[in-house]
Amino acid sequence: MLTQIYEVSTPSEADAISGLGIDHVGVLVGNGAFPRERSAREAAAILTAIRASSKSLALFLSDDLALIEQMARELGPAIIHLGAATELLWPAHVANLRKALPNILFMRSVPVTGPESVAIARSYDGLVDFLLLDSHREGDVQIGALGVTHDWNVSRSIVESVRTPVILAGGLGPGNVANAILAVRPAGVDSKTLTDFGDTHKKDLTKVAAFNRAAKGVTP
Repeated sequence: MLTQIYEVSTPSEADAISGLGIDHVGVLVGNGAFPRERSAREAAAILTAIRASSKSLALFLSDDLALIEQMARELGPAIIHLGAATELLWPAHVANLRKALPNILFMRSVPVTGPESVAIARSYDGLVDFLLLDSHREGDVQIGALGVTHDWNVSRSIVESVRTPVILAGGLGPGNVANAILAVRPAGVDSKTLTDFGDTHKKDLTKVAAFNRAAKGVTP
């Protein structure tokens, strides 16, 4: 079971979290259009601190393809995670980015709002290396970062409908991740809000470690 943690905000956090055995360690990057985005300079220092045993992720909430390509070339993460709302960033856009950046893995967020989400997920099947299923609020220009769960039955339907490995996100923490895995059967699980220190955006390493143990301890 893959484990994925967002948002790493300092090099020391990146080193510590990857040292706990987290498989994917992610940083939010951009030009400041969204809160907490790290600049290219800040993100480079964070990504460099991620240990080789973990894969580095650069999360883009922007739908600016030129910006994504430029920053991805500069940072060279193992995985580019595209989190813009699906009406702003389409499969054709992702295909063009893949052609421009052929040596980087891609992850695409999919909003889980109802049965219509299955068709959205299938439109990216085989086009990206990972699908991330997350909660979504209508009108948001980005997917996720709400700290709430969604309908796991829909997520299970997506897992059963695609070949692409699925990462389940949305309100997951140490206390519910095992149940989520048993309900959805994803390839991996993601946590942001429920592994933070309270209402801050700093990571609680005790919660991160507990999340990792709980996820990897599930017996199918």
